[in-house]
Amino acid sequence: MQTALVTAIGSFSADVVIRRLHELGLRVVGCDIYARELVVDAMNVDVFYQAPYATKPAEYGAFIEEVCVKESVDLILPLTDVEVDFFRTAAPERTFGGAQVLISGEHALSLCRDKAATARFLEHTTSGVRGIKTCLLSECDTMPELPVIVKPLDGRSSQGLSRVYTPSEWQAACAVEDPERYVVQPLIEGRVVTVDVVRSEAGPAVACIPRRELLRTLNGAGTSVHVFSNDELAAACARLAEEIGVVGCVNFEFIETKDEQEYWFIECNPRFAGGVEFSCMAAYDCVGNHLRAFAGEPIEPLGAYDSCYIARKYEEFVTKVERA
Repeated sequence: MQTALVTAIGSFSADVVIRRLHELGLRVVGCDIYARELVVDAMNVDVFYQAPYATKPAEYGAFIEEVCVKESVDLILPLTDVEVDFFRTAAPERTFGGAQVLISGEHALSLCRDKAATARFLEHTTSGVRGIKTCLLSECDTMPELPVIVKPLDGRSSQGLSRVYTPSEWQAACAVEDPERYVVQPLIEGRVVTVDVVRSEAGPAVACIPRRELLRTLNGAGTSVHVFSNDELAAACARLAEEIGVVGCVNFEFIETKDEQEYWFIECNPRFAGGVEFSCMAAYDCVGNHLRAFAGEPIEPLGAYDSCYIARKYEEFVTKVERA
């Protein structure tokens, strides 16, 4: 029996990842920065550990290595960008603590985790995916045509993002200490569409499942979605996934214009999206095929599926009882 270490199990994607790993016969070790009683999925893993912050690389690396040795971990599945960033640096060969780290290679991550690099790459793509005009804040000598978005080039979950509508707001956005770490893009109105993309270097094809996010949390996680099919969008995403060289399940994010005719690429999240369970429910085993991809095996073909609306709810669990 293989053992998988799943990080950040308080995140939205954790529930389906843990459940599917168990269904596939794996033993699952979970960790999170919060205590066991604050994380519902701590009750669903075989072993739980409270982790230090991945932004403290020495502490986090020592912790992961200790858990890998103690639990004989075979596979590591990071669920958040900050942890992907850690393993990208700490595990260039994609092994850590004797375990395989299931993240894409350096070329793909260097594009996915740098919005300026992504924009430059899309200027030359032949995939058909359209990028948004992007420049570094430090290179803006004059105020651009408003409105614009200003955001960190390595940001996540809309953290640090500002929508700028007025000259005074532009002046405030320019007052950051490190303008070379921010990008500026025109504000495009529309609905967010995300596409769960699964690719294996062994083929045979790339699976792409799009969904419109009808209701979202403030940090960008979809709570009510419309899973649909669009052959042209899926084909463009498949071509872009091949060009970038992503492996396993990642998530492409777009702005869909109001007339539903154009899709503007925002970013690639190089890990399971918070809404990956929507795709798993509606169309495809993203988790199982993620494992196949990193085992060097062909992924399963994506069959026909029905368009559907899926809504997520919050549910309460007693995680700890203290007797009076």
